[in-house]
Amino acid sequence: MKKDSDLHPNYHQIKVVMTDGTEFTTYSTYGNEGDTLTLDIDPTTHPAWTGGDQRLLDRGGRVARFKKKFEGIF
Repeated sequence: MKKDSDLHPNYHQIKVVMTDGTEFTTYSTYGNEGDTLTLDIDPTTHPAWTGGDQRLLDRGGRVARFKKKFEGIF
């Protein structure tokens, strides 16, 4: 098998900072050795993982128009 240093990505330690400020060290191919990855969304706060608030966003009044149109059916 060909031994080429460019064949595989560099796997090294980085620091990950969660949205609440907690930090942990892990191995990744992200950035360079010792870089910090700051998360905007993480599993401790995002509703997709926590099962939290499920809100309907009424963009352009679509939800309101739907409710008005079908108010007698439901």
